[in-house]
Amino acid sequence: MKIAVGTDHGGYPLKEAVVQVLDELGHQVLDQGAYSYDPTDDYPDFAIAVGRAVQSGEAERGILLCGSGVGVAIVANKLRGVRACLCHDTYSAAQGVQHDAMNVLCLGGRVIGPALAQELVRAFVGAQFIERERYRRRVDKINALDEERPVGSQS
Repeated sequence: MKIAVGTDHGGYPLKEAVVQVLDELGHQVLDQGAYSYDPTDDYPDFAIAVGRAVQSGEAERGILLCGSGVGVAIVANKLRGVRACLCHDTYSAAQGVQHDAMNVLCLGGRVIGPALAQELVRAFVGAQFIERERYRRRVDKINALDEERPVGSQS
């Protein structure tokens, strides 16, 4: 699977651990930055880059990191078709994909360490959406909200 990864300075210390586990699992990483530690960078830039990669199909899923994970989740969810969730437990990282078709995992680099980050990534990439009527119905309702956005909104 091709997975876009992006981080600002707050999540940068976890990036290596995330990329390492993706490589070990045989996934292709689409690196959306940051490429070096810069305490003045802005998390929206990386969240937009990862979200756009998922929107366009250039990546099947995305992983975003910032200090808390909250900022990147807020930004990514502004993009049509992106379903980003902040997860700090493996149940949510897998269940979000299985039941809610989550396609972007958000992590807080100042909240969790490398070992937990790797477990969360394993849970996220190892999960698949369960095609049950009730889950599909719910995701269809979420997708319908994207269609309500006025022209000129984030697409």
